[in-house]
Amino acid sequence: MIVDLRIYTTLPNRMAEFVALYEEQGWPLQLKHLGHCVGWYTTLEGALNTVVHMWGYADQGDRERRRAAMAADPAWAAYLKAAAQQGALVKMQNRIIRPTGFFEAYRAGTA
Repeated sequence: MIVDLRIYTTLPNRMAEFVALYEEQGWPLQLKHLGHCVGWYTTLEGALNTVVHMWGYADQGDRERRRAAMAADPAWAAYLKAAAQQGALVKMQNRIIRPTGFFEAYRAGTA
């Protein structure tokens, strides 16, 4: 398993607006195409105006297939256009991460 960790930074006082648009338009599409949401969070302390979400995949090929299908969906293009017009997003980062062996053992209940 791999996880696509995404960190988005919004302008001050615009995070709620960004999250609302995502919840209405982006969330249903990502659930449809990406499937396994590991978590979706906003920050309370630390780097404020930050959204963090994680999507799980079997492997990099699974991720690429799912993201390509989403990119081909006209509704996704419409969401991206709306998000760009909203102008709340300042920075986007993503990392591909994988669990350690001891964490996998913990999840399996063998640790």
